Amino acid sequence: MIHPRLAAVLAAAITAAALTTQPLTASAAVPARPAPVHGTTTGAVFVQTDDPRHNAVIAFDRGADGRLTRSANYSTGGKGAALDGAVVDPLASQGSLTLDRAHDLLYAVNGGSDTLTVFAVRGSLLQRLQVLPTHGDVPVSVSVSGSLVYVLNARSGGSISGYRVIGDHLIPLAGSTRSLGLVPNANPEFLQTPSQVAVTPDGSAVVVATKTHGKLLVFPLDGGRPSTSPVVTKSGTVPFALSFDRAGRLLVVDATGFATAYRVRPDGGVREVSSIGPTGQQAACWTVVVRGTLYAANAGSNTISSFGIRGGTLTIKQAVAAHTDGGPVDLAASRHGRYLYQLSGATGVIDEFRVDRDGTLTSIGTVDTGLGAASGHALEGIAAS
Repeated sequence: MIHPRLAAVLAAAITAAALTTQPLTASAAVPARPAPVHGTTTGAVFVQTDDPRHNAVIAFDRGADGRLTRSANYSTGGKGAALDGAVVDPLASQGSLTLDRAHDLLYAVNGGSDTLTVFAVRGSLLQRLQVLPTHGDVPVSVSVSGSLVYVLNARSGGSISGYRVIGDHLIPLAGSTRSLGLVPNANPEFLQTPSQVAVTPDGSAVVVATKTHGKLLVFPLDGGRPSTSPVVTKSGTVPFALSFDRAGRLLVVDATGFATAYRVRPDGGVREVSSIGPTGQQAACWTVVVRGTLYAANAGSNTISSFGIRGGTLTIKQAVAAHTDGGPVDLAASRHGRYLYQLSGATGVIDEFRVDRDGTLTSIGTVDTGLGAASGHALEGIAAS
């Protein structure tokens, strides 16, 4: 169990971030952007509102310069949710909004109605196709690999449930729901619930990060269906964010500022390849891999850290690669890796960065969603094409 003092520090750091809403100084001089000209958009970015009454996805067009222009709002047909104690990150998770680039689909969890919404994607245009039950309590994260999709439910001890992509629809995978059996601890709810589900790139296993339970739960898959019980591995103190490098190694970022690379075996066991840290930043809870660099958002420090990845060996490139608006949560990168987008849970601002060849981040502006904890409604979940 996580030490009570560390839990208090994490909670205080994230809460403090919600009250720290200073914007990026580098973006202050960026002029207002004009409306995009037909044919000049090169992609899209999507943000989930997690509204507890009417959850929705906000779509943005991405211009050739990487800057965003708001396009439209799309109802998910469900309700958002907030875990007790959460401020800037209502679902306390990574991957609540996931883009399936191979099938041109977007998946959004509806924590307040225990459902998963499937959208068809065409540029920044969305069409709602399905609203499916998640067979659990408060879905917070969704992952896709090939034709397999798995969702993570946070409450009632946690659970996972799977689907298979058939055409442009998801078909529930019979016999795929598994309880995680997590026992509530003394921490606030948002710290004690699991944070992320991730299907390995080869589709051989489903991994769950358990946050303050300090473990990785790995379910080997057989025909897409998980084993009856997971293989349990101790991992750091607060394993929060899961990513994979190009070689399929599992990259786990701990909220305490450590990053660890693992090799996931077919039997569900994991072998540590390397570990590095801490960065000295607070509440490292969201990650994205871009062209050999792992970026981690630090909700308690309003910063992004960067880690180098070479042959599975991790190094700290920059403890502070960029400063962000208050309470940075989910990160997303454009398909080609030229641009990175950071969602602020406190202010509702999206910080926009250009990713240089050496992994350095350069601010190119911000765009405001009009939401955020500072306005009384935090939002969570971002994806980019």
